[in-house]
Amino acid sequence: MPEGTAVSRMFAGIAGRYDLANHLLSGGIDFHWRNRLAAKVRAHAPNNLVDLATGSGDVAFKLREKLGPNVEIQGLDFCEPMLDQARRKRDEVASYEGINFDFGDCMALPLPEASVDAVTIAFGVRNFEDRHQGLEQILRVLRPGGRLFILEFSQPDNWFRPFYYVYLKAILPRLAAFTTGDKGAYDYLAGSIEEFPSKDTLTEQILQAGFASVEATGLTASIVAIHEAVKAP
Repeated sequence: MPEGTAVSRMFAGIAGRYDLANHLLSGGIDFHWRNRLAAKVRAHAPNNLVDLATGSGDVAFKLREKLGPNVEIQGLDFCEPMLDQARRKRDEVASYEGINFDFGDCMALPLPEASVDAVTIAFGVRNFEDRHQGLEQILRVLRPGGRLFILEFSQPDNWFRPFYYVYLKAILPRLAAFTTGDKGAYDYLAGSIEEFPSKDTLTEQILQAGFASVEATGLTASIVAIHEAVKAP
């Protein structure tokens, strides 16, 4: 698993063009993925939630749009330049006022035990220095019956896998280098996606961390998946 300070340093280097790269490299499908994630969260009507690995804040902003102004939303990330991007975007849109963006490492969350109704994390579990420890930290801060929503890359359906890996290995790093000027960061991205477990394996890892149940939904030929995990009441 990746070393935390190296990952933080890598994201700091691409923070200014991170959003553009995401939209370009996904062909705009990232908007759909965030919508699906936010819809699942809305179905459970949390009073407060924390968005981990919040990055430039796009998931937190989509959650505000879907959940309304009365839900308390906090975004945490361990890369300050990414948090700066999130704060700048928040301050430009009146309806995003009240979302707090703070420093927080998923390996030691700065949150009290059993203090939040829901936790979201989009494309961050893959970067955990210790996946089991990070999942246990999330379980700790959730209230009984609380829910974790993970949006993350997965292993694609068999029919789509050959095409996907041609794009991932041969095309994505070159597009990323053109967009961000940092091909190395997206070489890491491609490698981390290829090595990340399938939906079923990640489900088992979440259960091993202590969650009571997990439901996984593949999106876009399962190149990404949403895992919804429940803490025991």
